[in-house]
Amino acid sequence: MSAAARSTVPIAISMGDPAGVGAEVILKAAASWAGRAGAPRLLVIGDLGAMRAAAQTLKDVPHPTRWSTGQRVDPVGDTLCVLEASRLGRRSLTPGRPTVEGADAAFRYIQTGAQMALAGEAAALVTAPISKQWLNRAGHQFPGHSELLAQIAGVRRWRMMFAGRRLKLALVTVHIGLAQVPRALSTRKVLDTIELLAAHLRIDAGIANPRLAVLGVNPHAGENGLFGREESDIIAPAIEAARRSGIQAYGPLPPDTAFIRSGGRFPFDAAVAMYHDQGLIAVKTLDFDSAVNVTLGLPFIRTSPDHGTAYDIAGRGIARAQSMRAAIAFAHSAARRRAAQRNAG
Repeated sequence: MSAAARSTVPIAISMGDPAGVGAEVILKAAASWAGRAGAPRLLVIGDLGAMRAAAQTLKDVPHPTRWSTGQRVDPVGDTLCVLEASRLGRRSLTPGRPTVEGADAAFRYIQTGAQMALAGEAAALVTAPISKQWLNRAGHQFPGHSELLAQIAGVRRWRMMFAGRRLKLALVTVHIGLAQVPRALSTRKVLDTIELLAAHLRIDAGIANPRLAVLGVNPHAGENGLFGREESDIIAPAIEAARRSGIQAYGPLPPDTAFIRSGGRFPFDAAVAMYHDQGLIAVKTLDFDSAVNVTLGLPFIRTSPDHGTAYDIAGRGIARAQSMRAAIAFAHSAARRRAAQRNAG
């Protein structure tokens, strides 16, 4: 694909659960770019009826219009193109009332977006929120987006990262119970996470030699084995292997002090946490409205807002779109950087 052709490739956005706030936050985020130079080209994969219903409850948002194959997607303006991947009945479009039909449609939106990204028909994929519970009720047994996208892309080494204005952080383990974490850790998994995070920061963030903080898993990073040996037996060897390969990884750091900012500045470019809440409590405390979920290790760029379907406020027009806008902006920036690297090569 030529550089000129790549510049017209849109960012695909899967609409998420039709009963959630996906359509609303997409429209609000798109509206924030109206008339701005350098705005990303956006293509929503979803249900045109759901998008239009959401637009009717909002002010000053683009008008959703049907997209057809081969049609040019212009930067966001008065209209927002929708690739109609479903035509749902009224019952499945009722805000706040999820259905199996709607969850199955949300699954197909993700599939379509991933396939477009794999084929080079989308510069990146941004995914609006789905319900894991309803996804499983619809017969799709996945803990979340990342696991589904990894299967579609055929990759086995992937990690979930969260990027905010003040903290970037990758997780070694994700959607498992706390009691399972020690058994799920291995030197290989920790090293893979360090390597994937370092590669992302070099390629998509332009940081030539990133500094990574690697957390321990036990209080006080094990206290020299007093509270556990995961640090000495699993985490420290991974850090040593990373450093031998040229990655600036530091730790294992005590989790309760790892995010302290001496002089108001975090001394690392990103961190590696061993389990979900260990990392996410810090990210959501610091950057709740602006944090972006990024899947590392996929052959394409994938981001999402760091919030759920918000069924309780769906259809009321009050959902905050900052995280969706940040997810689109992150994908747009990463896609432009990758395109520039390809052109330079």
